[in-house]
Amino acid sequence: MTWDPTALPDARGRTFAVTGATAGIGYFAAEQLASTGAHVVLASRSRAKLDRAAASIRHQVPGAAVSTVVLDLASLSSVRRAGEEIAGLDRLDGVLLNGGSMSTARGTTTEDGHPELLGTHVVANVALTTALLPALTRSGGRVVHTTTGFVRRWRPPVTDVTTPHRGFFRSYTWAKTVTELYAHELDHRLRAAGSPVASVLTFPGVGVDARTPARDGVFDPRTQGRRNPFTPWAQGKDTAAWAGVRGLLDPGLRGGELVGPPDGRRGRPGPVASNPHTARPDPARIARVWAQLHELAGVTAPDADRVG
Repeated sequence: MTWDPTALPDARGRTFAVTGATAGIGYFAAEQLASTGAHVVLASRSRAKLDRAAASIRHQVPGAAVSTVVLDLASLSSVRRAGEEIAGLDRLDGVLLNGGSMSTARGTTTEDGHPELLGTHVVANVALTTALLPALTRSGGRVVHTTTGFVRRWRPPVTDVTTPHRGFFRSYTWAKTVTELYAHELDHRLRAAGSPVASVLTFPGVGVDARTPARDGVFDPRTQGRRNPFTPWAQGKDTAAWAGVRGLLDPGLRGGELVGPPDGRRGRPGPVASNPHTARPDPARIARVWAQLHELAGVTAPDADRVG
């Protein structure tokens, strides 16, 4: 179907949660969802930043239905509390798993001892998704995962998700590779169970501060003085949010699809070919990865009855 991110469909009566919603792509995804009339739940670790982001959305979208939940992806106890709170809403039509640390510090770990990038981009999302599946099932909702185009370029074989990697780029791409494995396996199991929930993958392309519009209390591009070699051919983070929003709203999308800018960098998002090494892994290997992720997250992997 033709998808126009500047003319989104009416979503009044629906509820979506967005993690990492106080800045960057997550903030703009939440603002765009609010413009549809949906109730948007902003989830992030800072109460003060949540309040500022909510105020900014209400300024940009008069009458916006916005609420907030404190969620620290580096703490599984915080993830459990936030998951219970979000799952207790009257309805939940989708969650955009956008949040995650972008720290380049070496050797940092989460509160639970997991490598920071793996812990916040993958393990926490497994715990949160598991907590939200019953609520999503009632509404026939979607789990929208966020990946990166780097996964297509570097194709590491994943047998043990805790395999250490040196450097931010490799650690980040590893975490997103595991994200894709989890997202596809989740979709496979949801389909097998006859569940109405869809698991969709999106990637934003390249978003830079220099092309991002200002938002009071959230983002002032005048404070971003660092040079960025990607700026000439990149997009703003408002445009980079389009893929995640389409992942939640486009009725034509099916579970297991990958959505992002066709050129991998910028522009209107559309379905693109999935990465074969994550979409069609060895069954025995993905079964081990699936079990390991739920063990790391401290949750019981949902069986057919629970996901259906």
